[in-house]
Amino acid sequence: MKRILFTGGGSAGHVIPNLAVMQELKGSYELAYMGTDGIEQGLLSPFGCPYFLVNCPKLVRSLTPKNLTIPFRLISAERKALGMMEKSRPDLVFSKGGYASFPAVWAAQKLGIPVLTHESDLSPGLCTRMVAKKCRYVLTSFPETAKRFPNGRCVGSPIRRSLLGRNKSEALSKYGFGTRPVLLVLGGGSGSRALNAAVRDSLNTLLLRFDILHLCGKGNVMPNTPRGYVQREFERDMASAYACADLVLSRAGSNTVFELLTLGKPALLVPLEHASRGDQAENARYFAEKGLCAVLREQELDDLPSALLCLYGNASVRTSLKCYSSQNGTDAIIGVIREVIG
Repeated sequence: MKRILFTGGGSAGHVIPNLAVMQELKGSYELAYMGTDGIEQGLLSPFGCPYFLVNCPKLVRSLTPKNLTIPFRLISAERKALGMMEKSRPDLVFSKGGYASFPAVWAAQKLGIPVLTHESDLSPGLCTRMVAKKCRYVLTSFPETAKRFPNGRCVGSPIRRSLLGRNKSEALSKYGFGTRPVLLVLGGGSGSRALNAAVRDSLNTLLLRFDILHLCGKGNVMPNTPRGYVQREFERDMASAYACADLVLSRAGSNTVFELLTLGKPALLVPLEHASRGDQAENARYFAEKGLCAVLREQELDDLPSALLCLYGNASVRTSLKCYSSQNGTDAIIGVIREVIG
């Protein structure tokens, strides 16, 4: 049985798409994962595949002495990845990007192991740009992104098949909701302080119109919650969270947005702007220009209740979502994997 090493991390957006592909390949290939001791290790634990721990330094997007140590720590991470891969000898490395993936891709090139990488965002991230020439193909979610690379191929965004077809009544019952419309609030894998604060500042107003399922991130749960307001630090059963939602407030990570579009959920996107390279703002603008969502900037969060109500009553967005058609990138990615290693 051939072996595939998956890699990628630093955020849930680099790990969840990998899991979508891994779930479909389980049983057909020997699967393993290489990442840091960050969020990817926790998310991979239930999957039950071998996990190779290689802590890679992350570039901080500000002037800090920590960045001066990156070359030395990176060399150490590369050597460790090379040693592990010399022993395990995978037939393919599949990278989902993020700083955590670089040592595995570097080591694979040294050993002559083919590499595929997938870029979720409209504009390619730093790691994708650094490893593109080391890869057989740069797979992308957006056709515009694929055109930036000689070896680019647009395959769409990998969507977890488990998200599809969940019963709404069962999902509502799980969270104790009734017949009122449900607002789902997503702040990313670790939550969003800005979204958490904005929702809670407007809670009394929002609860007049919606029940709320708030995925607020670890350590961000509020005590003494009012009726109709349900909190979770993290939700592994995202199929139920999505199924019960009539409206979504979310950051604009590409993977999440593609999931929302596939499921036909009207979304108000609040892109991460600070400590970001601007990828979320680009993603949000791209879909908003196609009439598939609404966008609110962080400095406009005082207008959150009116923006949500406006979107909820927007028939144009709902019509655009019904007409939206996208391929599930999971199937296309598996096709490329089989093309490369059989």
